Amino acid sequence: MTVLDDWVTAACAEVGLDATEVPVSAVLDLARDVAHQVVRPGAPVSAYLLGLAVGRGADPADAAARLSALAADWPVALDTEPADPTS
Repeated sequence: MTVLDDWVTAACAEVGLDATEVPVSAVLDLARDVAHQVVRPGAPVSAYLLGLAVGRGADPADAAARLSALAADWPVALDTEPADPTS
């Protein structure tokens, strides 16, 4: 197990969730997409929004894919540099 696996297991136990139901890769991919294509502080907010949507019945994979697609289509602000795709 990794430190992340240990954290997710412990955090889930703390709040009464089943760690096997946590789509860690989808959440990390979403956070990466938003941080790189929209704005870094949007990553944790988007992860929270994903959690709210899933808590209200949305399919985790579908909701994450839709939010990632939204981030991919997000316009780059004219006064900022585009995100470095290699990081």
